[in-house]
Amino acid sequence: MSYQLYRNTTLGHTLQESLDEFVQCNQITPQLALKILVQFDKSINVALASKVKTRLTFKAGHLRTYRFCDNVWTLVLKDVEFREAQELIKVDNVKIVACDGKSPNIRDERD
Repeated sequence: MSYQLYRNTTLGHTLQESLDEFVQCNQITPQLALKILVQFDKSINVALASKVKTRLTFKAGHLRTYRFCDNVWTLVLKDVEFREAQELIKVDNVKIVACDGKSPNIRDERD
């Protein structure tokens, strides 16, 4: 089973809304909609792991909270500076959700 974190993105929400509309209009079955969401989870995880090569560093002013549950770290940081090459971005608050990319739970999209 792939992580479902990206369903909570704009792209994930838009996909879910479109699938809900197709189901309501009886154009697809709920089972097919679920299969599409599962494929989305697999594809987005594989694409991000294999296609994104940008490196980003950050420096946090304060760690407000942290949690580790089911191999997922959740960090809430305050006064964070992100740096990519020469660009610097300062953010008041940020939430980072980090999963083990090498977890046996993440399968290749060809499965």
